[in-house]
Amino acid sequence: MNHKFPSSWISAELGEICEIFDSRRKPINASERSKRNEGKSDSELFPYYGATGEAGKINSYLFDGPHVLIGEDAAPFLEPHRGVAYLVTGKFWVNNHAHILKHPTSNRFLCYYLLQVNYRPFVTGTTRLKLNQEQLRKIPLPLPPLAEQKRIVSKIEELFSELDAGEESLRRARRQLGVYRQSLLKQAFEGKLTAPWRKQNPHLLESPDQLLNRIQAERQARYAEELRAWEAAGRNGSKPKKPIPIQSFGSADLVGNPVVPDVWIVMTYGDLCSVVRNGISQKPSGTSGHKIARISAVRPMAFDLQDYRFLDCGDDFASEFTLRADDLVFTRYNGARRFVGVCARFPSSEPRLYPDKLIRTCPDLPSLDSRFLEIALNTGLSRAWLETKIRTTAGQSGVSGGDVKAMPVPLCCLPEQREIVRLLDEQFTVIEQNEREIDAALKRSAALRQSILKKAFTGQLVPQDPTDEPASVLLERIREERDAAAKAQKKKARA
Repeated sequence: MNHKFPSSWISAELGEICEIFDSRRKPINASERSKRNEGKSDSELFPYYGATGEAGKINSYLFDGPHVLIGEDAAPFLEPHRGVAYLVTGKFWVNNHAHILKHPTSNRFLCYYLLQVNYRPFVTGTTRLKLNQEQLRKIPLPLPPLAEQKRIVSKIEELFSELDAGEESLRRARRQLGVYRQSLLKQAFEGKLTAPWRKQNPHLLESPDQLLNRIQAERQARYAEELRAWEAAGRNGSKPKKPIPIQSFGSADLVGNPVVPDVWIVMTYGDLCSVVRNGISQKPSGTSGHKIARISAVRPMAFDLQDYRFLDCGDDFASEFTLRADDLVFTRYNGARRFVGVCARFPSSEPRLYPDKLIRTCPDLPSLDSRFLEIALNTGLSRAWLETKIRTTAGQSGVSGGDVKAMPVPLCCLPEQREIVRLLDEQFTVIEQNEREIDAALKRSAALRQSILKKAFTGQLVPQDPTDEPASVLLERIREERDAAAKAQKKKARA
């Protein structure tokens, strides 16, 4: 081992001490498990384990009783506190992504030990690390006296129980912050958050007709400007696409009975936009060229400028698919339904292209605050409506540009939009600060767990007792029992 431990302990390799039952594991794919489980109740099924925990259920079992499982591949070997090993009991099945171990004296002792091992010298691979059985057997495993093993496990569980209680309190507080965030959003887009503001500022309010007329005038002015630009470009010899004349306002399709103040309106989002367009279908490649956002760069109300790849294409082509500051970018497809149809405001003037699984929209009217729209379109009646339009094919869920255009969006006068944004951002700042503090406390707790484990397996967590049976005697007994079992197995095989 790389560290010192008490003289009463012995160090051996894991393969010398533990039994390994990998030869009995058997993978069964999800489709086959589904067939085998058909017509069975939950009480008739057994856990089906993989690299990092339970991966489903199955109608039979391979093992019975307490064992320790540790991932063979796809496990967080370099972050063992995340659960590289875990204890299982009862009847269960294991696939070929986990090793099955049994410690001769204490599976709990073994599991806790494996949660703090430095696996770097024992794993192979880069993106998908693998711990094969040969390397698993070579992991050094300390063997304290049996009585001390029990004291170590008892002390670890006592301290971990206290940490569990504290972490659950932190997680509960974080969940409550999430509930509070959703409550704020609900109040904001039902008009309740700014109800006091409206009473104090009646001179800033507009009636629904006034707001509609204002937006209609701004749309007409935008079209006139686009038409003048088109005509000027034509005189210069180029042939750009003629702008499409503005249409009458669409009728917003609503879900349920949305509640908005009587001075608000609900509009169809496409009526507010000059552009609603899918991105580039060409696949990114290489390490240079134009930066193009990944699909994962867009999350609700958050655009990650560091999440991009490169695309080699001409500047003229790129200019057609370049995001502009305050564009709202929607996800068109995603494997996770909760990320389908969400949008984020592009927060930069830095050139950035976007792929075909994202949709660029430009709500560029003077009466619109892009941050207000970003929040509104991710919540309330807008999100509820879009949820009804999500379609799933071949494991991918998606919406169309037409769905985005048809989204209903609640609108109020520009001063109230800005007040909603101010109030929400003010409260979100407080929420996010609290969340950061909670996350930091959880990280400190995780680090403390590792510290406890390190102390436990260097003999510093509990005192040694000179009257304990020496570990050397225990190891010799383990070897004798294993030799006897091996001989019995050979005799049985010959019979």
